[in-house]
Amino acid sequence: MKEIYIIGTSGFASEVTEYILDNGDYKIKGYFDISEIEYKKYSYQAPFLGNEREFNFTSNDNVVIAIADYQLRNKIYLELKSKGVNFPNIFHKSCLITSSSTIEESSIICPFVTLTSNVKIGKNFQANIYSYIAHDCIIGDNVTFAPAVKCNGNVVIEDNVYIGTGVIIHQGKSNKPLKIGKGSVIAAGSVVTKSVEVGKVMFGNPAIEFTKENIKRRS
Repeated sequence: MKEIYIIGTSGFASEVTEYILDNGDYKIKGYFDISEIEYKKYSYQAPFLGNEREFNFTSNDNVVIAIADYQLRNKIYLELKSKGVNFPNIFHKSCLITSSSTIEESSIICPFVTLTSNVKIGKNFQANIYSYIAHDCIIGDNVTFAPAVKCNGNVVIEDNVYIGTGVIIHQGKSNKPLKIGKGSVIAAGSVVTKSVEVGKVMFGNPAIEFTKENIKRRS
């Protein structure tokens, strides 16, 4: 059986641990984090190995980054990629990924996630439980889907975007996709009905920019 290291020891790492064990594809060789606090909380079976920066990885080592923060995830990815570390995708056996869809390395697809047809996804993607991505969507690097995100067809999500739990993204058009700009955050429960500019924080139904004025309008 192949071996894999997990970076991160928090709740999401605990979930990813269960997915890896359930799949049976890898033996977990150890965990990395900045402290043992979360590691001890979850009573992991494999040993705690300290900070990954201080570890002597080899080019044959497999690593999964079980961290939701896209900035930290990407930073760790770039640092270890330069050392030749492998970043296999972790797809739970219950998810559906069609043959016409592509996902780059270092991605995690959690249980009961569906990718329908002609979906293209960059590296360091995470899709949490019960999310779906419909036809002809393009997802950039370092994008995070919290649980139960519903991304309908003809949507473009640029790099470094966080989509909160239960968000619904309306369908775009083949000649005019709905676009969510780089670095945006979509708050949990929002309904995105039109394109979002770069770096915006959006909330509500329909989703509008998170400002003091808009909060007053919705309160």
